[in-house]
Amino acid sequence: MATKLARISELSAKNPDMCFTSVGHLINKDLLASCYQALDKDKAVGIDGVTKEEYGLELDKNLNDLVDRLKRKAYKPKPARRVEIPKDNGKTRPLSIYCFEDKLVQEALRRILEAVFEPQFYDDMMGFRPRRSCHMALRKLNDMLEKEKTNWVLDADIKGFFDNLDHEWIMKFIESKIKDPNISRLVRRMLKAGIMKDFHYEVSETGSGQGSVCSPVIANIYMHYVLVWWFEERVKPYMRGYCGLVVYADDFVACFQYKDDAERFYERLRKRMGHFGLEMEESKTRLLEFGRFAAENRKKRGLGKPDTFTFLGFTHYCSLSKNRKFRVKRKTSRKKFSKKCREMNVLIRDMRQEKVDVVIHKLNQILVGYYHYYGITDNGVSITRFFFRVNRILFYWLNRRSQKRSYTWEQYKSLLKDLPLARPKIYVSIYA
Repeated sequence: MATKLARISELSAKNPDMCFTSVGHLINKDLLASCYQALDKDKAVGIDGVTKEEYGLELDKNLNDLVDRLKRKAYKPKPARRVEIPKDNGKTRPLSIYCFEDKLVQEALRRILEAVFEPQFYDDMMGFRPRRSCHMALRKLNDMLEKEKTNWVLDADIKGFFDNLDHEWIMKFIESKIKDPNISRLVRRMLKAGIMKDFHYEVSETGSGQGSVCSPVIANIYMHYVLVWWFEERVKPYMRGYCGLVVYADDFVACFQYKDDAERFYERLRKRMGHFGLEMEESKTRLLEFGRFAAENRKKRGLGKPDTFTFLGFTHYCSLSKNRKFRVKRKTSRKKFSKKCREMNVLIRDMRQEKVDVVIHKLNQILVGYYHYYGITDNGVSITRFFFRVNRILFYWLNRRSQKRSYTWEQYKSLLKDLPLARPKIYVSIYA
């Protein structure tokens, strides 16, 4: 099956105008069995309460039944269970939790959509793609800021992107490359399955639920046609100077040489987003002077330092290298730093009655994971601050295990000699 999907991907890459008319038959027992092995057994369950282990007790029978329903066009996905996840700003983000069988079909759909559309995507887009990562997006942005003639940066935000994807446009975009009615039917039924919230059924008129296995690739297809393709084919050729784009999921940053180019692009962008059912978050979208000449130009006009902007959890700011040459540097954003510190405080508080070695082992797993993401060139100060903050939090809660104080500071330092916390380390070079 992997060979067939690879062949589809190869055909799509060699023939950009090719339209696939018969790929629905690939969702067979073999593909679904492969999807079953790939899905995480620890994920939350949908409204039917069936786990991966329970579904696998009679896997052969269940897959035969599912394939039969797919062939008879009788398969109908169940509504997703909706939960609200707290955000940094005090609001919540809706998360859709699907039944395990529906996740199987979604994973099969994801593999087919990815095989067809992945070769068509531009390098501007980094999110939810194989062999790409947040750090690659940051490297691309760094090159745009340091090596190109960037003087202005548009730090953009789309309001409720996943919740406002237009179903009809999704279908048009998918059917531009896949004209198989079986695939169209499955995608449409998945989008229209609805949600269960507080035991009430709600119809899904727009959006692709965050939590759906194939939502990321659908989001990429949407962004490809609405933003990236348009930017590369319809915007770039008509700009006076340099312009560049980097996209990660619904977050993107556009760089420009000239301010009037940036302003003209943003006006057109607002209209284009509106045409496809989306809206820019005006309060979070900013055009700022940023680049190798920003500090000098602002000083001549009697202004302060260049503004900063945040992308993928890092605050980017203009600085200088040791040789006094222009450098873009980055540090953990204040919002992400504070949020993680609060999470660590709650975690250590809840674990304080467990054995100290168990607590520190768990903390070290989290710290190493944190360093692997935020341990990037120029961010040593921020990850060191985080290390010492966790250190203080741990000392505080170890002394709240009972009414009697457990450790003095000297005793605590002696403890850490035997059970050390993972020290901060730079794992990622932005110039690699």
